[in-house]
Amino acid sequence: MADHRVLAGTRSYRRVAAAVDAVCSVAADAHSANLDAVVGAVADERHRMIEIASASLAPGVCGQRRGYPDRDVIVLSSALPNRDWTLAHELGHIVFEHPGTSARETVLEASDDLIAYMLSQRAYELAVDHGSDALAEWEAETFANMLLTRLRVINYRDSGVARLRLDEALG
Repeated sequence: MADHRVLAGTRSYRRVAAAVDAVCSVAADAHSANLDAVVGAVADERHRMIEIASASLAPGVCGQRRGYPDRDVIVLSSALPNRDWTLAHELGHIVFEHPGTSARETVLEASDDLIAYMLSQRAYELAVDHGSDALAEWEAETFANMLLTRLRVINYRDSGVARLRLDEALG
């Protein structure tokens, strides 16, 4: 029988699909069928608050996940073309516990623009110099695609939560 373990650094649709299944299960338990409610359900399940904020971010930056000792914050650009996609993408980073640039308490005094610049520069340097975030970005993008597709189908007709339960039961 083949070994189906995921090797570090490899792309796995099964791993992402399993994460989406787990998130949808948590959402069904919380009777959450829209993306903002799903984020809240994930936060409740993790016993760690996830705040959603809006800010002017650096050019080309649609969203960021900022980790604090007591909570995560998803910052969405105030000029987003697709809010749900970016929110689902950043939620994917949280679900997969991707390493990111943590926001320390000492930078809370800095402006949002300065924080956005520092985080986007760090992400750019990692991508260019090391390519270390390519897998994390692929997982977050694939997670966003799968989750939003599932939520669209679930909310197409009838009660979203009822369809979420049916989807969960049928696998």
